[in-house]
Amino acid sequence: MPQDTFTLRLIAKELDETLRGGRINRVNQPAKEELALIIYTGKRTLKLTLNANASECGVYFTDDERENPLVAPNFCMLLRKHLTGAEILGVSLDGFERIVVLRVKCFSDFSETVRELRAEIMGKYSNLILVENGTVLGALKTTMLDENCKRAILPGVKYVLPSPQDKVNPADKAALSALLSTPHDDLPRFLFLNVAGLAPCTAEQIVNSYRGGDFAEHVYGYIFSDEISPCVAERNGEATDFFARFQEGALPFPTLSAAQSYYYNKKRGRKLLESERRKLTAAVNTVKKKAEKRLSQIREKQRECATCEENRIKGELLTANLYALSRGMKSCALVNFYDENGATLKIVLDETLSPSQNAQNYFKKYRKQKRALEVLAPQEEETSAELDYAESLSAAVSAAENTDDLRALEEELLAAGMLKPPKERGRKKPPEVEFRQYERKGFLIRAGRNNLQNDRLVRTSSPEDIWLHTQKYHSCHVVIETRGREVPDEVLLFAAGVCVRYSDAKGGGKTPVDHCKVKYVKKPPKTKAGFVIYTDYQTILAEPIDPNN
Repeated sequence: MPQDTFTLRLIAKELDETLRGGRINRVNQPAKEELALIIYTGKRTLKLTLNANASECGVYFTDDERENPLVAPNFCMLLRKHLTGAEILGVSLDGFERIVVLRVKCFSDFSETVRELRAEIMGKYSNLILVENGTVLGALKTTMLDENCKRAILPGVKYVLPSPQDKVNPADKAALSALLSTPHDDLPRFLFLNVAGLAPCTAEQIVNSYRGGDFAEHVYGYIFSDEISPCVAERNGEATDFFARFQEGALPFPTLSAAQSYYYNKKRGRKLLESERRKLTAAVNTVKKKAEKRLSQIREKQRECATCEENRIKGELLTANLYALSRGMKSCALVNFYDENGATLKIVLDETLSPSQNAQNYFKKYRKQKRALEVLAPQEEETSAELDYAESLSAAVSAAENTDDLRALEEELLAAGMLKPPKERGRKKPPEVEFRQYERKGFLIRAGRNNLQNDRLVRTSSPEDIWLHTQKYHSCHVVIETRGREVPDEVLLFAAGVCVRYSDAKGGGKTPVDHCKVKYVKKPPKTKAGFVIYTDYQTILAEPIDPNN
């Protein structure tokens, strides 16, 4: 991300042309290191974002509707006090530093004051500072005075610029010419290390655009040219960077602000998506581990009780041979009349008990183990169903592609008690998430985002519609709305590809997908969400597809 001085100079120029003469109506702080100024320019209302986060720092317009905290942070309250109603005099860069300065005229009942909101866009050292007459009024990130502090930032101290780098200022043509008078092997890296205000990608663009002549003049002209053609580079559908000058294969934008807003929204959305995915995955994994542990304990008990029939046989053999046994015997070997070959079975005895009492002990063990097996059988079935349900959720979370998918899964986890419900105070209830919907050759194809939607999809579809599900894999339920028409093979294959895409089928090869009419799909009573049984089905092989392409 080239948030260097070259790019910031063009951004400041763009902001100045748009905001000069505008008024600040409102100040919000939607995130810990982000401010939003709502500005009326005389023609329209714009939202200016100033971000001091290390990975998202920048100053640009945005139109996203982010929720603000119920209680505004201290710096936000300070800006509301000093900047609400202020007129914007201009936006500029401080010299050739990575500092965007928003100069405003503030009004009170008795005076007018010019203040500066300084956005220092410097990676992990980024900050937002309010300055009046060279004195700091407040800052988003403050530093205290101590022996290791090179630059104090706190209310009441004099504002000073960051320590300069040991690099040539490109505005100094003589120094730039002297620096570039001798050839260098790795010229882009040399420019980055020795010329102030250039990111590595900007230095590379300067070198690539050189077509001969005075190289120092070319560098100066490139840096201070007002030529602009904003774009965002993408790879595999993900925004990777934005640029002030167009790059081959990149997505063009009308303004640098629009390019930044798109890039950061994509980046923030991906970050939010992964954060939500981790939260839901952790909740599902907790349930899976509990179910796996309980199932392991149940099966261990079942193995312990697997000898119940042997204990019954021992009891019966002892009862049949009481005449041949006496108290004090530690063991005996009796002919097992249940064995086809008449083998001898060795039986351990308690020497303190009579033969009859030993027989009763074996019958007692048999009855206890049999009762345990009878109780454990439904417990095993129930726990296996819980584990299977958790695995279906895990597959759905892994296959989720956007926040709507995860929001639908979060609703299901809340309904199942796997997540704690959020505090309702001040929260707006989000709209209900709809099915995934696609259209192919005039046929509407719907797919569930979670198990609750899968149930609803089956319940609300026509009996003659076509239902699809991967064979032996967890997947979303897909329904083709037929309206009495014959479904072409192409549509059926497309729907099967959607089914495979949103499943836990691994390997990327062809996966068997079952399909039948909805009337043959039944949900047994008291079963987990998403569980169905079906008959009269056929199977096709399909590969995962991207339904949006």
